[in-house]
Amino acid sequence: MAYRIGFPEANEYADFHRGYIAAVTGEPDALPVLERQQNLIEALGRLSPEQAGHRYAIGKWSVREIIGHLSDAERILSYRLLCIARGDQTPLPGFDEEAYGAETNAGRRPLSDLVEELGVVRMSTLALIRSLDESFVTRRGTVKNWTLSVRALAFVIAGHFEHHVNVLGDRYGIRL
Repeated sequence: MAYRIGFPEANEYADFHRGYIAAVTGEPDALPVLERQQNLIEALGRLSPEQAGHRYAIGKWSVREIIGHLSDAERILSYRLLCIARGDQTPLPGFDEEAYGAETNAGRRPLSDLVEELGVVRMSTLALIRSLDESFVTRRGTVKNWTLSVRALAFVIAGHFEHHVNVLGDRYGIRL
C-alpha cells in the first residue's frame, strides 16, 4: 500500500469520535499507528496477575475487562469499516459498551488468552485495512444516526486503543 490513510475531515465522524481521533498524535496515517500498537498489545501480556485483575475504583472495569472491551470494540468498529468500504448503505446499529462488558467473561479468563485474542483481532483489522486502496478511504456510511467514513473508522480504532492505553497509565498506574 503506497497511499496514506490521512486524517478525516470533521464531517466524516460524530462529535464524540473527536477525542479518539485526536488521541492519534504525531502521525498523519492511521496504518502505522495501528501497526505500532501491536507492541502495546504484546506488553499487555507481560502484566502480573495482580495488575490484570486491578480496578482503580469499585464498579470500574479490571484491566482484563478493558482488554476484553478492546477486542469487542475493535471487532465492531472493523465490521463497520468493512461494511462501509464494501459500499453497503444499510444503516448500522450503535452498541452499548457497558451492556457488552457486563456479558463478557473477561474477568475470569487468563490474561494470555485475552491478549492473544486482542492480537488476532488486530491482525484481522490490519489485513482488512491493508486490502483497501485510496478509492475506499473516503467512502461513507451511516452508523446509528451519524455519518462515518472508512478513514475516520481507521482513526477511531487507533484512537480508541490509545484512549484506553492512556486510561491504563493515568488511572491504573500501568505504563506500557
